[in-house]
Amino acid sequence: MRSLELILQESAERHKHLCPRQVLGARMSLLAGEILGLELPRIDKRLLVIAETDGCTVDGIIAATGCHVGGRTLRILDFGKVAATFIDTHTEETIRIVPRREARASSGDYAPDARNKWEAMLFGYQVMLVSELFSVQHVSLNMPLSKLTGRTGMKAVCEICKEEIINGREVLNGGSILCWACAGNSYYHSSTELFLRQEDAASCIS
Repeated sequence: MRSLELILQESAERHKHLCPRQVLGARMSLLAGEILGLELPRIDKRLLVIAETDGCTVDGIIAATGCHVGGRTLRILDFGKVAATFIDTHTEETIRIVPRREARASSGDYAPDARNKWEAMLFGYQVMLVSELFSVQHVSLNMPLSKLTGRTGMKAVCEICKEEIINGREVLNGGSILCWACAGNSYYHSSTELFLRQEDAASCIS
């Protein structure tokens, strides 16, 4: 397992600087690896991480775990919480880790030379005892793991919008195969389709 220093260096390179929430993401990931008995970073798909926010914390998680969205080993469910759930997809053991609220205030005790609260969190979070920094709980998923991870290679076509659906994400509604959007779970409202001119399309590949 790589050192925290190297992990934070990688995270800072991705994020363009180092901040306290990257430290939290990295350290909660290392703690999850210890609890689940998994070597980090991963180069396989055994570990699945569900992050409850986007941004800084996620960069720390990526650097520590090797999980990423493109590898389908990292999911973002933006609940606005600096928290993450770690799933061993072989054993299905699942833990959720969240920083303790009091950790922010007590971080200064671990960084007496910090010039401000931000620095106290940045440096304090790196050395605080995990028992003071995090709350850990075993949790159960509200759906089968197989449904969460999807089915690679599966394809369907929505009967309304005619768009292709991959990884088994189609919805059966009254016997019809629908995408999530046409089933009423869209994050956007359709207006009119834009028609690209031939010269516009050519400029995208030149």
